[in-house]
Amino acid sequence: MAKKNAEIQKKKIKSSAGEKVFSVFNYILMTAVALLCLYPMWYVLVASVSEPNKIIRHSGGLVKSLGFTLSAYKKVFENPNIISGYMNTLFILIVGVATSLIMTCLGAYVLSRKNLLWKKPMMLFIMFTMFFSGGMIPFYLNLKSFKLTGSLWGLIIPFMISTYNLIILRTAFESIPESLVEAAKIDGASHLKILTSIMVPLSKGALAVQFLYYGVEKWNGWFWASTLIRDRDKLPLQVILREILLSSTQNMQAGGGGDTEAVGMTIRYATIIVATIPILLIYPFIQKYFAKGVMVGAVKE
Repeated sequence: MAKKNAEIQKKKIKSSAGEKVFSVFNYILMTAVALLCLYPMWYVLVASVSEPNKIIRHSGGLVKSLGFTLSAYKKVFENPNIISGYMNTLFILIVGVATSLIMTCLGAYVLSRKNLLWKKPMMLFIMFTMFFSGGMIPFYLNLKSFKLTGSLWGLIIPFMISTYNLIILRTAFESIPESLVEAAKIDGASHLKILTSIMVPLSKGALAVQFLYYGVEKWNGWFWASTLIRDRDKLPLQVILREILLSSTQNMQAGGGGDTEAVGMTIRYATIIVATIPILLIYPFIQKYFAKGVMVGAVKE
């Protein structure tokens, strides 16, 4: 009898011919989409290590490098400010992401408490800043009055909390059962203890999203760095790479000759790789938390 039931169950689970066809089609389609997404990055990578004179004469797709040379990367790293730019960017990235996560966690925890006085007006006031601001010039004047221009701290302190990230993390904290918080309070836990021992460990997905968002923002930031900082020793990497890219483009437009134009094209590809590869290396380690964290933050109150 048990054997017969097992056979019936197996027949029920067995996929039909239509389902099998759909699965095969689905795999083919998803593979094609994945290749379409990956190919542009592969093209940039192989083009950056190709010989400049060959790449400028090439048209169409590119699967492997045309020759092999690191001349474009040598040109990029010959810039004396590359190393200092990396150091400055790492400082902004490490210190900036750490302070942003700490401040966002503190703000999200306070706003997630049900007994918070004037909670809704405070949330409306905070959300107002997502849609309206004082403008670029008043913001710059504020930074200048606080002596934050010309300093790397000017790229960290004013941008510590993102309203969007704050709302995501607040929603994640609100999804944690209140019974856990009440049990911790009965045991004499303080708010800081509740935050560090309950909220943060149970919100790893949302925190991974915060880490990625803040990390990409700090790594790619160049506009305010180019506006606030005049000392070249304090410029972050993205500003230096942008200068290299613009100078190579200007040389190409000025008609500096075939060799200059060819090297300028490969330098473009090399700067893209140098700017994006660190983020691509970090993303796989937090990707498993990413979808979960975004969905938690998307739950409507």
